[in-house]
Amino acid sequence: MAVEHLTLEKFKDQIFDYENEKEWKYKGEVPAVIDFYADWCQPCKMIAPIMEKLQEKYQGKLKIWKLDTEDQRELAAMFGIRNIPSVLFIPMEGTPMMQVGALPEHLYVEIIEKELLKEDKSAEKQEVEAKEEENK
Repeated sequence: MAVEHLTLEKFKDQIFDYENEKEWKYKGEVPAVIDFYADWCQPCKMIAPIMEKLQEKYQGKLKIWKLDTEDQRELAAMFGIRNIPSVLFIPMEGTPMMQVGALPEHLYVEIIEKELLKEDKSAEKQEVEAKEEENK
C-alpha cells in the first residue's frame, strides 16, 4: 500500500475534526505519520522514498500520509509549518510530535518503534518474557 495524499476532508474525517473537537482526539485505527512536503523541496524528495519504504514495512500497524503544503495551506498553517520537510508522528493516545528536517531512515524507524508502536513492543516483550518463564 502506497503512501496516501492527505486533503483537508480526509484529515477531518480520518485524523482529527478540529472544527467540532476542542481537544486533540485522534480518529485513526493505527498510529499515523504525516509528511509535510512541497514539490520544489529537495530534502522532501529525499525522504519520499523512505516514507514509501516505511509504509510497506509497517503496513497494517501504521498509516503514513503525505501533505502538500502548497496545496493544503490551511492544514499547514494549523500545524505552524514553516520549514519542510516536517514530519508529524501521531500516537494512538497522547500528543502528536513534530520533527523538522530530513532524517536518515534509521531515525524515523527509531521514533516509530519507540513512540508510536511502543504498545506493540511491550506486548511482544511480555510474550517473550512469559515464554522464558515457562522454559525455566
